[in-house]
Amino acid sequence: MHDGDPLPRLASRVRVDALLRRVSAAGGFATVLARGDDEAGAIAVVTREAGEEALRAAVPGGSGRYEFAELARGDAVPAWIERARRRDPDLWVIELDIPQAGQFVAEMLDGG
Repeated sequence: MHDGDPLPRLASRVRVDALLRRVSAAGGFATVLARGDDEAGAIAVVTREAGEEALRAAVPGGSGRYEFAELARGDAVPAWIERARRRDPDLWVIELDIPQAGQFVAEMLDGG
């Protein structure tokens, strides 16, 4: 690496483990629904908002950076996960049960 090069992205497993620890330390619950590739697997996060499941995953943003966007809600969540895992078996799927789950998701994205 040369001076000025961006820092390497954290391995997916490191990001997932950090998210699980942070959620637990904040009094919430997090679990791995599907394990992906330790190094480079994409990460999708399932949360419960207003009694309904929502799924978010990183998508390319307008500024060239990735941002988490809602890709499925309610009954569509399990079908989205099934289709996505067929296309990409390296995908991690994490479920969070904690108030303000979106904050934890955003921090995970910024940290990696």
